[in-house]
Amino acid sequence: MKTLDLFTTAVANTFRAKTRTILTILAIFVGAFTLTITNGLGTGINQYIDDTVTSIGAEDVMTVSVTPDADSGFGASSGPTEYDPDAVSSGGFGPNEGGTVVALTPDDLDTIAEVDGVLSVGATKSITPDWIQYGDGTQYVTSVGGLVTGQSVQLAAGAEPDAASDAFELDLPISFVEPLGFADADAAVGETLTIAITDAERTQHLVDATIVGVAEESVAAPGAGGLVVNAALTDSLYDTQNIGLPDDQLERYAEASIRFDPAATDADVTALKDNLADAGYTGTTVADQLGTVKTVIDAIVLVLNAFAIIALLAASFGIVNTLFMSVQERTREIGLMKAMGMGSGKIFGLFSLEAVFIGFLGSAIGAGIGMLAGTAISSVLSGAVLADLPGLTLIAFDPLSITVIILVVMAIAFLAGTLPAARAAKADPVESLRYE
Repeated sequence: MKTLDLFTTAVANTFRAKTRTILTILAIFVGAFTLTITNGLGTGINQYIDDTVTSIGAEDVMTVSVTPDADSGFGASSGPTEYDPDAVSSGGFGPNEGGTVVALTPDDLDTIAEVDGVLSVGATKSITPDWIQYGDGTQYVTSVGGLVTGQSVQLAAGAEPDAASDAFELDLPISFVEPLGFADADAAVGETLTIAITDAERTQHLVDATIVGVAEESVAAPGAGGLVVNAALTDSLYDTQNIGLPDDQLERYAEASIRFDPAATDADVTALKDNLADAGYTGTTVADQLGTVKTVIDAIVLVLNAFAIIALLAASFGIVNTLFMSVQERTREIGLMKAMGMGSGKIFGLFSLEAVFIGFLGSAIGAGIGMLAGTAISSVLSGAVLADLPGLTLIAFDPLSITVIILVVMAIAFLAGTLPAARAAKADPVESLRYE
């Protein structure tokens, strides 16, 4: 029997017992469907994180802070932290968000600028406004984030603040458009927004700035869901906020942002972090900051995949049962094939191909329906629950991953079919022909 004949015979034999085969295929379908959905969930979320980092141009930007001494009291501790006059509160998006760190000074910035691999360095100025207001409307609380050189904003309307302009410019988060009283994002562009900020002497100041764009919100966007302001407005707000501070309290920053070679490899980035560590500083990229999110997502997907694998293992017993019953029912046929000169190897191959074909049908159908279901679910959620995360395809599919899933399921089916296939190959032709 030729190889092609083996394939056609295996396919034909698969559906001799239609009900039994269909039930086995359905069992495999459940595992393949679950694997496809969970794999797509991990792919979709990780793609969104990667695309977000890329779209804001943050691949060559690193956040730098002073590395605290082991006995400084900063970081994880089971006891109280001793007061340090050189410490400042950290805010914004970063590894020190919401914590307290040793302050960076102009001397520190100069030292960082001299570190091998650093192209430029700029202080991250922490600004805490009281509220923002459009006209005589409602006052809302928000945060302020500066636009680091090399980063960009995902825009719903307008443009990014001009870093070189002396005018006060900002991008407004899209979630503030309707509450502030604008008809839509385009209507907000060009309007004046009032920002209230209180100085160290508890005097409140009002600063007017022009809305030049409306920003989409994302997990890694500059400003992290707050106002994105240009350098002129950043300096004005920061200077206003520090009115009344002693001279020795000025120019103290929680973090700094540095730029490095955009073409730097992972090894180069690691070397830069090591150079910063040798100088007493800690460097963290946006990808590092989001790495925890990806790790959690990957862990969840791994657990869900484990359930899918369990389902496939259960289905493999169905394959064993199906083929054992097939071998039992076709005992005389096996004896006849051997009597006509068909070797044990080809008989083994015939039953193995039946197992692989069953695995292929179950995995292909499961993957296909999984992709259709995942696409439909993503479409529904993107217009409802996930509407505030533009660009997120919750369940995305990579052709290579889908192919791997199908091949893995077929491999499991092949392994499950080896025992009954071996039994068929070892059958004695004389005894088989006598079988009733």
